Amino acid sequence: MLDDRSKLLLKALVERYIADGQPIGSRTLSKASGLELSPATIRNVMSDLEELGLIVSPHTSAGRIPTARGYRLFVDTMLTVHPSQYGSHSLAPDQPQKVISNAANLLSNLSQFVGVVIAPKRTSVFRHIEFLRLSERRVLVIIVSPDGDVQNRVIFTEIDYSQAQLVETANFLNSHYVGMDIDNVRERLQGEVESLRSEIATLMQAAVTVSSEAITESQDEVIISGERNLLSVTDFSSDMGHLRRAFELFEQKAQLMRLMDIAGQAEGVRIFIGGESQVVPFEDLSIVTSPYEVDGKVVGTLGVIGPTRMAYDRMIQIVDITSKLVSNALSHHK
Repeated sequence: MLDDRSKLLLKALVERYIADGQPIGSRTLSKASGLELSPATIRNVMSDLEELGLIVSPHTSAGRIPTARGYRLFVDTMLTVHPSQYGSHSLAPDQPQKVISNAANLLSNLSQFVGVVIAPKRTSVFRHIEFLRLSERRVLVIIVSPDGDVQNRVIFTEIDYSQAQLVETANFLNSHYVGMDIDNVRERLQGEVESLRSEIATLMQAAVTVSSEAITESQDEVIISGERNLLSVTDFSSDMGHLRRAFELFEQKAQLMRLMDIAGQAEGVRIFIGGESQVVPFEDLSIVTSPYEVDGKVVGTLGVIGPTRMAYDRMIQIVDITSKLVSNALSHHK
C-alpha cells in the first residue's frame, strides 16, 4: 500500500508526464506536487515507486515515466473527472449507419485521436422488401430493416421476370412475412413452395438468401475515424514501429472487434491501458470505451484509441457524452 505522500507524488508525476511528455526528475516533481520535500526525499519515494513497478527510468535518463501499472493505479484511484465541457455537441436522429459514422467522427474530432464505433447488431428481420427490374435477369432487391436501414442487393435470376411479377412477389412477402426472422421465412417458404407458382417461389427463395447475406455482411461493422491524427502524436511520430503497430490494429478489425466486445460487457466507461494485459497487447496504445444503448438495451460499443500518454479525464468525458448522444439519437429514430 502506498502512503498519502507517495500517492500524491505518483499523481503529480503522471499528470506532468501526460502534459509534457518528458521524463520527470525530482526537482520538477517537487514543484509539480507542491510538497515541501527535499530532493533526496523525493528521490527515495521515486525509488520506492520504481521498485513497485509503478514508474520506470527510460534509457539513461534521470527522470521517470509511468508504467502501465502506474497508469492503472492513477486511473483507478487518483483520476478526477470534472463536469463535462462537451454538452453543447449533438447527434441528430437519423439512419443508424449515419449516426454511427457521425459518432466516430465526433469522437475523433474531440479527442484528436482515433474514434471507433461498433455498429449495432442488425436484426435479421425485414420491415419491407421491394424488387426492381434492372435488365434481363437482373433484379435489384431493396430490403428495409425495422430501424429504417436500407440494404440494396443485385441478384441474377434464371428467368426474366416482368416488373408485374416482381411487384406480385414483393406484395406476397410483405403481406405474409414482415416481422419474421429471415431463417423462419426460409423454412416457411420451403413448406409452401408447392402452393406457389414455381417462378415466384424461386424468386422468393433468392430474395430471402440475398436478404440473409446482406444482414450477415453488415453485422458487427467497425467504423474507424481519425487514424491520421496519430501522425501528429509525438509518441508515435518519433517511432515508426509504434505507428505501424497502431495501424495494424485498425486493419485487423477482428482483433479490434474482440477488444470492443470485451469493453461492451461492462457498464459505463472503461479504460484499457496498453501492455497491462492481453486485452490491449500494444504498450503504446490505450483505449477508453463505453457501451451505448437503444431504448435501454446495450447494442454496441464506442471509444477513443490513442497513446498511453493521454489526458484520461478528457477522454472519459468525450466517450461518456458521445455514448449518451448515440443512445439518444438511435432511440429517437423510429
